[in-house]
Parts: sequence; C-alpha cells; structure tokens
Amino acid sequence: MKYAIISDIHSNLEAFYKVIEAVKEEKVNKYLFVGDIVGYGANPSECIAELKKLDCIAVAGNHDWGTVELTSIENFNSYAQEAIKWTIEKLHKKDKEFLKSLTLVQKIDDITLVHSTLEQPEKWEYIRSTFQAHKSIDLQETTIVFAGHSHVPITFWETAGIKGPTRFTKEETIKIQDGYKYFINVGSVGQPRDGNPKSSYAIYDKENKVVEIKRVEYDIKKTQEKIFDAGLPRSLGERLELGE
Repeated sequence: MKYAIISDIHSNLEAFYKVIEAVKEEKVNKYLFVGDIVGYGANPSECIAELKKLDCIAVAGNHDWGTVELTSIENFNSYAQEAIKWTIEKLHKKDKEFLKSLTLVQKIDDITLVHSTLEQPEKWEYIRSTFQAHKSIDLQETTIVFAGHSHVPITFWETAGIKGPTRFTKEETIKIQDGYKYFINVGSVGQPRDGNPKSSYAIYDKENKVVEIKRVEYDIKKTQEKIFDAGLPRSLGERLELGE
C-alpha cells in the first residue's frame, strides 16, 4: 500500500497541479489530505474541485473551518483574515458544504490524520518543539500521525509504551521502525515556510516502511500575479518566492 499525503494547499492551484503531476509518477493507492485547502491564494473553488477528484480521505484545517464559520478567525493575523473574507465571497454553496463536511481527525490503517494537534485539534495549536509533540504522541493510537499547519516538514518520534525522550529530525527519508510512534508534519503544498519555496508533500510506502518528504517546483510568478490581480494582500504572494 502506498499513500500520498498532502497539506496546506491554500488555494494555490499552480502548486497543487505540480504536486498531483509528481504524485502520479509514484503510483500511489490512496491520497490523504491533512487540512487547509483554502485561504491565502486566489483559486479556492478550483483547488476544492481538484481535491475532490483525488477521492482523498481528508480532515479540516483552521482556514477551511474559518471560511464556513465553524471556527473563529479572531486569532488569525490581519492578512489571513482578509484572505478568508475574500474566499467566503468567492466560494460556491457546494464548496462550503464540502468544507463543512470535513472532520478534525480521521484514521485509516495504521495512520491518524489531523491538521494541528491530537490534544485539542479544534484549538489549532502549533507543534514546533519536542515538548509540544509529546502531548500528541502520548495520545496517538496508531503508528503514524500525519499533520500540517506549521507549513514546515519535520518528524517527531518516541518509543511506544515506554517513557523516554521525544526526538525529531528534518531528514527527508524516515524509516518506520517497529516499537515507535511517529508524528510527521508533511509541510505545505501551497505556502512552504521552511525557507524552501518548493511545494512539499509526503509519500508513505507501507510495505517498505518508509516515509519520504518530497519537493517540487511550480510557477510561483503565476500564483503571485493571481494574488495581486485578485486584490489580496501583496505579502501573501511576495512570501511565496522566499518560502516563508
């Protein structure tokens, strides 16, 4: 069984197309999506349509729920709030119904999907440290959790059932070993923030017990032009070429 795991598309159609194109070469059996189809970019409806075609098992991100008023955008920064309000005006009724249908947590096989944390997924907290990761790993019931939200690919892991240190790595290849639990952030398709502007996604080869973080280039200039032409905050486009 081979899975493709994608996250944080953020209405970036050019990036999404390139990731789909790259994943097709991997001959995966199933797509998994860990939240934030919309927000920031200029093609929310188009990205939702493409995601539906993939028949993903999907969970909601904070921007998805914020767009349909299932979570408050009060704590979003001003640019993110502006983008959400713009997105609300652009989405069709069927798009909003789809976003409302997304749950916070899903399980498949030996995998759990969540956008932020397992501790309080509805609070949309970030996991940026081993201390924060431990709180979710302590609750996970599967070998692997795939997550997004921070837009930074990173893997945390612990020994299962035994108290010990929480470790982390930013290596792109993670060998899944028996007796461990892994919390893996797959990075962002549409707005990477680790200093690398290339789209990020993951491939999990269950048979060979390997997760690989992959990167692919896309037409950043075209995405930027769409953001600027739509009247969205310029910083949302400018940051794309910096990967931040």
